[in-house]
Amino acid sequence: MANPTLQKQFGALPPSGASADAALATAKTPVAMGVDDPMTIGGTAAKTAFLLILVLAAGAWGWTLVDPGAGEVNIPVWWFFVLIGAVVLAFVTAFKPQLAIITGPLYAISQGVVIGAISHLYESEFEGIIVQALLATASVFMVMLVLFVTRTIRVTNRLRGVVIGATLGIALFYLVSIVLSLFSVNMPFVWDSGPLGIGFSVLVVGIAAFNLMLDFDLIERGVVARAPKFMEWFGAFALMVTIVWLYIEILRLLSKIRD
Repeated sequence: MANPTLQKQFGALPPSGASADAALATAKTPVAMGVDDPMTIGGTAAKTAFLLILVLAAGAWGWTLVDPGAGEVNIPVWWFFVLIGAVVLAFVTAFKPQLAIITGPLYAISQGVVIGAISHLYESEFEGIIVQALLATASVFMVMLVLFVTRTIRVTNRLRGVVIGATLGIALFYLVSIVLSLFSVNMPFVWDSGPLGIGFSVLVVGIAAFNLMLDFDLIERGVVARAPKFMEWFGAFALMVTIVWLYIEILRLLSKIRD
């Protein structure tokens, strides 16, 4: 059975920016521009690492907001406005990539605190699940990167369309769950630990994993096209959002399996 505290506190929220991923999907289109100081793989990797460090640092503070004994999260009311602001930042970044140098760190910090709080709640119920989720996320990332680099899986227009469509579908599903939660109605697939619930989580994890492919492709095409330097921040932002989403979905999947 799902943790009622988790459901009460976070059941109405998309998985750490699922709607943001849907917005990012519209930005995953080819770029064709040349500049004197172009985007590079190394620069994008460094900026991605920086954003993930911010997520971890903010997550450490978010972790302290949880009282495992009481099973409650002492998040002030204003924090939910910050969470809404993070979603707005994701949409703004999707359509204004040049702002990613500002919106990226802000988004990383805000989401990091939320993720830290959620992680502590899961850890209080399923000991060791955070380490498992982190290792699984890193493993999926490496597998998808190898598949992309070796061209075992090629990002074609058809694949891109399918992944974007599936991502938008998941975003819509979570949006509906938010609306229904306002009337005390919870979508069963989100928290159900039965076969259907586990199957749903496996599907979402797969979609999140293939979003990594789109991110890799976006970065590669940007480098080949000698896109401007600010695209490094946008590529890093896209990767961070997908990695965070993947982590949350893997965490949710593991909790269902161990329930």
